Amino acid sequence: MSRKYRIAVIKGDGVGPEIVEAALNVLSGLGFNAEFVEVNAGYEFFKRTGKPIEEDGLNVLKSCDAVLKGPITTPLDRPDFKSINVMLRRELGLYANVRPFKSFKGISLRDLNVVLIRENTEDLYVGIEGIHLGTAIALKVISKEATEKIVRFAFNYAIKHGFKRITVVHKSNILRMTDGLFRDIFFTVARNYNDLECNEILVDSAAYQLIRNPKAFDVLVTENLYGDILADLLAGIVGSLGLCGSMEVGDTHALFEPVHGSAPDIAGRGIANPISQVISSKLMLEYLSTKYDDQWLAKLAKALDSSISTVIEERRILTPDLGGNASTKEVADAILIEALRVL
Repeated sequence: MSRKYRIAVIKGDGVGPEIVEAALNVLSGLGFNAEFVEVNAGYEFFKRTGKPIEEDGLNVLKSCDAVLKGPITTPLDRPDFKSINVMLRRELGLYANVRPFKSFKGISLRDLNVVLIRENTEDLYVGIEGIHLGTAIALKVISKEATEKIVRFAFNYAIKHGFKRITVVHKSNILRMTDGLFRDIFFTVARNYNDLECNEILVDSAAYQLIRNPKAFDVLVTENLYGDILADLLAGIVGSLGLCGSMEVGDTHALFEPVHGSAPDIAGRGIANPISQVISSKLMLEYLSTKYDDQWLAKLAKALDSSISTVIEERRILTPDLGGNASTKEVADAILIEALRVL
């Protein structure tokens, strides 16, 4: 019997509660031995309480084996509401944002298997900005310490997962100091990884080449802003933001969530695509299986990965965003049934 895990759950805003509940049902149905501890956080919680996260919520998150999180709204018209996503990354030390993108037959625009690894704590996302004499200024922060951590993480990830190529994405032809430092550290670290092909590409060229020939890339490592933008581009090639999950990892904590937003326009209608949340759950199982050498979780993750691909590629039970008419629950149930068959 697998050890019992303690998983913190943030259901989030918009469609978050619906797709998180669907993912939890899949995990429980597979026999994942876990205690799920709900932590209230998000914009809706903020509107009710004036707090972004419940009292002692961060300590609860830190005490758990992992965090499974739904999307959270960050409104554009509320400057008093700071991004909870950014806050959680800083408080939990989640410096690596890992987003795997793989194609699905009949759905995706191109054949690809690309992992985007994004530095998660610095760049323009430090949020240091202001206005002076009618000019708005934002501070871009790239440190040697944070860059070395994310670059080493990316190299080790590539080796562990059997990739042969790693590419640093930057704009150092213009941003000589900040992006130049990121690029230079990449190639310094690369000297210790002779088994990998190491390449570089400017961010604008990367956007073009990823659409033209995504098979030219295996693992991409880049700064916070570039990674945020390129992730949506890659999701578009996959076929939908609803087909892409992510994990955010630090030295001691890890959080798993969809790459898409809270989609308030379809919240409560039962038609949100749960696959991104289920993929994020699969990434959580993989992470825990490695961290705790738990072969049962590795088996569950493999079955879940296979069942997700089968349900998507059969195209019989899909939500409206993918041209189907199935509900959130129907898609999640189909994935669970297929995963149990594989097991």
